[in-house]
Amino acid sequence: MFYEPKDGHGLPHNPFNAVVAPRPIGWISTRGADGADNLAPYSFFNAVAYVPPQVMFASTSAKEDRGDTKDSVANIRETGVFTVNIVEYAMKDVMNRSSGPWARDVDEFDDAGIAKAACQTIDCARVADAPAALECRMTQIVKIEGEANFVVFGEVTGVHLRDDCMMEGKFDVTRFTPLARMGYQDYTAVREVFPLKRPE
Repeated sequence: MFYEPKDGHGLPHNPFNAVVAPRPIGWISTRGADGADNLAPYSFFNAVAYVPPQVMFASTSAKEDRGDTKDSVANIRETGVFTVNIVEYAMKDVMNRSSGPWARDVDEFDDAGIAKAACQTIDCARVADAPAALECRMTQIVKIEGEANFVVFGEVTGVHLRDDCMMEGKFDVTRFTPLARMGYQDYTAVREVFPLKRPE
C-alpha cells in the first residue's frame, strides 16, 4: 500500500501514528500566571540534545477556552517553564485520566488523585511519585504547519530520579516499566532491554 497524506489513506483509522511507534510519553506539568496547575500527557515528545540537555514536545490541538492551543502551551507562554514527568506502567490509568479535555480551571493532579511536589529550579509542580522528572525552562515555541501545531523546546535545569530506579549508578528503566504510546488507542510497556555496542 502507498498513499499521499494530502489525498487521504482510505482506511478506517489513520495509520501515521502507528508507524512512528513506540513513542515516549512526556507527562507535562505547567503552572499558569494565575498559579493554577495543569498536567497532560503528550506522545510527540523526546530528548533532543545532551549539552545543554534539551527536550521537546508538540501540541496538536486547541481548546475553546485557550484560543489557538491547549492549557500546557498557553501556560508555558505565560510563565516560560514546564516539567516533563516520566510515566511508568503503574500510573497508566491516572495518566489517561489527565488526558481529558478538561476546562482550564481543572487541576488534573487533584482530579486524578496524583500527588504533587514542588520543583527546585522553576516555579512549577511535578508528579511526586514519577520515576523521573525534568525541570525545564522554555527556550522557544515554534509554530509548524497545521492550524494548532506547536513545538515547545526547553532546556533541562533540574533532574529528579526516584531512588528505587537507581541500580549500580545507573537509571534502570526495568525498575519501573516505562509506558509508551503506539498507534490508535494502543500503548506498550518496556519490560526488556538489551545492549548493542557501537562500532569503533
